[in-house]
Amino acid sequence: MAPLGEPLEAIYERRFGQRLAYRRAVWRTLTRSHFARYIAPTATVLDLGCGYGEFINHVECSRRYAMDANRDAARHLDPEVELLCQDCSDRWELEDDSLDVVFTSNFFEHLPDKRALGRVFAEIRRCLKEGGRLIAMGPNIRYVGGRYWDFWDHHVPLTDRSLTEALEVAGLAVVESVPRFLPFTMATGPEYPSFFVRLYLRLPFLWRFLGGQFLVVAEKRAGGAG
Repeated sequence: MAPLGEPLEAIYERRFGQRLAYRRAVWRTLTRSHFARYIAPTATVLDLGCGYGEFINHVECSRRYAMDANRDAARHLDPEVELLCQDCSDRWELEDDSLDVVFTSNFFEHLPDKRALGRVFAEIRRCLKEGGRLIAMGPNIRYVGGRYWDFWDHHVPLTDRSLTEALEVAGLAVVESVPRFLPFTMATGPEYPSFFVRLYLRLPFLWRFLGGQFLVVAEKRAGGAG
């Protein structure tokens, strides 16, 4: 993972600074049109590797947390969102069994290695309540190939299958796996209007042709690995 301080902030600003309004509009649509189905109004939700809060700012739930190593995230989050500014592979500043949902998008690949990713999985399992869910999106290297390495801070290549195996080893049961969901990146390319995004979500057959990211949902169940 990139260290705290200016290098990480510089990467975020260079990659996303000119497209923030577009990203916020897209994530508003994604959250309300697709991800809201996983989140009860009474839920406590953590956005892991929250970036500029594009997801968590649009979630309607009881309590919202965001975690990121970038201190600059604070100025982009809604006032009601509690920021945990830390290395996500360290022990989280949260109680056991305190979360209903952990959401993460395009984060796992930024960790320095699989050992760090394993520590993150352990913290996810520790902090989720029984029946709580992890919702994870990320680039599926099976489909994006060499384009995966176009980003300086990508380190851990994953597919839907390798992530499923890792989560099951960590004691989380995968309940949904979509190998191809959203297109690979919003950092470059055309800026489509929101109704295009809604249409795309309603036509899953398009995902097979345009999707470069997996969507994996896993659940914490009693009796799994501790």
